[in-house]
Amino acid sequence: MASLAHMHKHIVISGAGPVGQTLALLLHQQGIAASDILLLDAKTSEQVRQDARSIALSFGSRQILQSVQAWPIKATRIEQIHVSRRGNFGRSLIAAADYDLPALGYVARYGDIIAPLQQLLAQHKISIKRPTQISAIDEQHDQVTLSLTDGEKISADILIQAEGGIFGEQAQRDQHHDYQQTAVIAHITTSQTIPHRAFERFTEQGPLALLPQEDGYALVWCVRPATAASLLALDDAAFKQALQEAFGGRLGTILSSSPRHAYPLGLNAQNGATARSVKIGNAAQTLHPVAGQGLNLGLRDAVVLAKCLTREPIASALNTFIALRQADRKATIRITDSMAKIFASAPDGSLTQSVLGLGLGMIDLVTPAKKLLAEQMMFGWR
Repeated sequence: MASLAHMHKHIVISGAGPVGQTLALLLHQQGIAASDILLLDAKTSEQVRQDARSIALSFGSRQILQSVQAWPIKATRIEQIHVSRRGNFGRSLIAAADYDLPALGYVARYGDIIAPLQQLLAQHKISIKRPTQISAIDEQHDQVTLSLTDGEKISADILIQAEGGIFGEQAQRDQHHDYQQTAVIAHITTSQTIPHRAFERFTEQGPLALLPQEDGYALVWCVRPATAASLLALDDAAFKQALQEAFGGRLGTILSSSPRHAYPLGLNAQNGATARSVKIGNAAQTLHPVAGQGLNLGLRDAVVLAKCLTREPIASALNTFIALRQADRKATIRITDSMAKIFASAPDGSLTQSVLGLGLGMIDLVTPAKKLLAEQMMFGWR
C-alpha cells in the first residue's frame, strides 16, 4: 500500500464542515467512489462535535440535507419571521403558512448539523484526515499537489476549497467591504415567547436577530466594534438591560444570557476557478449574517458542483459550475450587502430610516415583492 505522502485522490475537499461533508456525500451518491474522495480539516472530530454555535438553515437547506439522508437533526423550526425597524413605522411578517411549507427555516447548533453527516461519511467509508491544513498548493496541468502542515503530500485531480473562517482572519478577495460592525452572540431566555417566530430588528448600529432555539433564543446583535467591546465588558444584569432597551418588550423580560462571544463582520467574496481547483461556501463568499444566508448559499454551491463534476469532464465542469452559480450568488450577496449597509447607515429618527421603515411596511402590501424575497431566502436559485 502506498504511503500517505504518495497518495493520489480524484477529489480532495479542504474543509470538512457542513458544506464540505455534504458535497462529499453528494459526489458519492452520484457515482464517485468513496476511495476517490478525501476531506481535510483543521479541527479534531471532538472539537467539531462540541461546537455549540447556532446556525440558521433555510427550508431549502433542509431539502439538501434530506437528499443525502442527513435529516432529521436536532433543530427548532422558524415558522414566522418578524422584521421591524427600531423606533420607526413599518414592519413585515413572513410566514411559512403563506407558502404551504412546514417551516421557513430552522435553528440548530453546528455540532448537531455535523453529527449525522459524519456518521454517513463513516458508513460510506469516505475518509477525513484531521487535524491538518494545506500549507502550499502546486497546480500543474494534470493535477494539484498539496503540501500539508504535518509534512505529508497528497496529489489530486481536483481541489475543492470549502474552508470556513471569519472575516477578520481571511485574505482580501475581489469583493471586500468592512461593515465596521461586530456580531455579539449569545443564547437568551425571556419571560414570554412566541413559538417558532424569529425576529430581525434593525437598530441604528445594525441588525439585531433573535432566533427561536430550544428553551429561548439565539441572539445575533450587530453593533459597532466599540459598542461590542462595551457589551462584552458588562455584567449579566447590565447586558440584559442593554438588550432589553434595544429590542423592546415583545418577548417580555429578558431573564438570562449565556456567556457572550463576538466576531467581526464583512463581505469577502470572489467568483472564479482555475483549471484544477474551485472555492465554494465560505471559502468563496463570506457574508454579513443579516439574512442568515452564509451556510445556505454554500450548500447550494455543493449541490450544483456535485452535478457538474459527475456529468462533465474536469476541463469544462468547473467553468460550468461558476456560470450556473453566478445568479444566485450575485442575488444573495446583493440582498445581504444592501441590507447591512442601508439599515445601519443613518441614525434613528432620520428621514432615511423613516423611508426605510415605510418600505418594510410596503413589502407586506406588495405580494409579488414579498414572495420573491421569501423564496430567495428559503431556496435561492440552484
